[in-house]
Amino acid sequence: MNSSEPNERFFEDLASAFDDDAAESAMPSKLKAKAYSALVNRQQESGPLLGLRDTYAEGRGLCVHEHLVRIAPVGTKAQQFNCCSICHARVLGEALENPPIYWGNCPYAGFKRS
Repeated sequence: MNSSEPNERFFEDLASAFDDDAAESAMPSKLKAKAYSALVNRQQESGPLLGLRDTYAEGRGLCVHEHLVRIAPVGTKAQQFNCCSICHARVLGEALENPPIYWGNCPYAGFKRS
């Protein structure tokens, strides 16, 4: 068992609690954004995040800022940094119900669509 499996199990269990699409769509996008930020912060407390190069190699989407970090000649620690923690999209997503965020694979943009 690698160190990411307990974290993935935690998030899968959490996601299964919200399987009801009606309940999820009724949830305000600001609340979704704040919950997402809190979950990622909690995951960081248990250890480093999966690096962006590894995340991309697994076929997961990256936002425009994460792509820039992924292709930059930086070390492992920078690849594991949570770009969302300093992104304006997080601030807008947590403060506005319909934030003006439009780029692909940004979780905060996705919350306003669901």
